[in-house]
Amino acid sequence: MATLITDPFLEEQIQAERQASGGHHHDEVWDGVYMMIPLPNDEHQDLVGGLTAVLIETIHRAGLGKVRPGVNLSDREEGWIKNYRAPDVAVFLESGAAKNLGTHWVGAADFLIEIVSPDDHSREKLPFYGQLGVRELLLIDRDPWAVELHRNADGVLALAGSSTLADSAALASEVLPLAFRLISGDERPRIEVTHAESGKQWQV
Repeated sequence: MATLITDPFLEEQIQAERQASGGHHHDEVWDGVYMMIPLPNDEHQDLVGGLTAVLIETIHRAGLGKVRPGVNLSDREEGWIKNYRAPDVAVFLESGAAKNLGTHWVGAADFLIEIVSPDDHSREKLPFYGQLGVRELLLIDRDPWAVELHRNADGVLALAGSSTLADSAALASEVLPLAFRLISGDERPRIEVTHAESGKQWQV
């Protein structure tokens, strides 16, 4: 259930309480509107951790770029806290256009991952990411399970392909040397990641 707070005092109080408790780390601001995002569940964190580990091995350690398990991504250098999103995982290639300002990154991230949780707004972030120039985005839905690869076309992140348990197609990135596909697993579906050059595979 969404709650709109227009009392400035109560707004400051709630934000201060969230910062004190540590619950603010996934919060975002959408064009001046503060979005309080609930902490992700264990499955969500397991996916973030696994995918981040693969990307660190294949991108960071290979000297191709930087990998961040959560980052503030904005469309502005000054006043960024008025408009930013926090993708679950972000990749910034050495040759990329995004700028690291310490508190946040500005501009076109090369590759993002968003994991859909109940009642969140992951899909609604795509227009913002597209306008920033984000090159590709991997969206992981868990109800029902599906993996979608979105690719930037003239400022819009358009669906380039999807992988489901019924159609376990491999989604080859044009930005990273990796391909992703959804496969069956014991406790839950897994995301199989394949390195294009070595053929090495991981199941996250």
